[in-house]
Amino acid sequence: MSNPIYYITHENIKDKNILEDFIYSNNDLNYYFSDSFCADFYIDLALAGFISVWYKEDDTQFILPEIQFEYAVLDFQDLHISKKVKKLLKKGDKDYSFIVDDRFDDILENLKSYHENSWIKGKYIELLKDLDKDSHKTDKFKLSYAAVVCNNTKKIIAGEIGYITHNSIYTSLTGFCSKDKAYNNYGTLQLVLLAKYLEKENFSFWNLGHPHMEYKLKLGAKVLNRREFLDRFLK
Repeated sequence: MSNPIYYITHENIKDKNILEDFIYSNNDLNYYFSDSFCADFYIDLALAGFISVWYKEDDTQFILPEIQFEYAVLDFQDLHISKKVKKLLKKGDKDYSFIVDDRFDDILENLKSYHENSWIKGKYIELLKDLDKDSHKTDKFKLSYAAVVCNNTKKIIAGEIGYITHNSIYTSLTGFCSKDKAYNNYGTLQLVLLAKYLEKENFSFWNLGHPHMEYKLKLGAKVLNRREFLDRFLK
C-alpha cells in the first residue's frame, strides 16, 4: 500500500511548528500536493527545502512539493573532473562559451524537447517565467540557469535550470544535453563549469536533488539524509 499524499498550503509552510513536527520529522512521507502556482508560495517552499515539480490529473494541474528523504550535495572541494572533460576544458573559449542567466526561453525549449515526459509544462512554465521577473529577485530567492553554447552555431549544447536560496545555495531542477555525438561529454562539461562558477562566486554548496543518478556521485556529490541536509540548508 502506497503512502498518502496530503494537500499542503502556504500557511503550512509559514508555520515552523508544522514544518518541524509534522513534515520534517515524518520519515514516511516525502511528497505533498497543491493546486496553487503562486510564485510566493513556490519561493517559500524552496526556502523550506522542498523541490517542486508539475503533475496533471485529468484536466487539473498540480504542483508536487517534495521534501526528499535524501539529497545529493556537492561541496566544491570534492568536485571530480574526468579526463575527457579536462580535454574539453583545455579548449576554453575556442569551441564553446559558458553562459549564466541568459537565453532563458531557449533553455526552456531545449528542456521540453529533450525530456520525453518532461514536467516542464503548463502552469509550471508560466510560474518559471514569473519567477524570472525582476520583482521576484531577492536575497532569499532567485531563479537561475546556465548553459554551454557552441561558438560556431550559437546553439545551446547543454544546460539546466535551478534556483538560488539564501544567496548562497544553488539547487538544480532539471537539465539537458545534446544527443549529437559531436558533443559527447558536454553535458558533464556544463556541470563542471557550473560547479566552478558557483565556487568562484562563494556559494556554500550545490544541492543536486535526488541522489539516485550515478552522474551526481561521479561528479563528487555526497548523499545526505533529510535531517543532515536540512541542518545545512536551513542554517
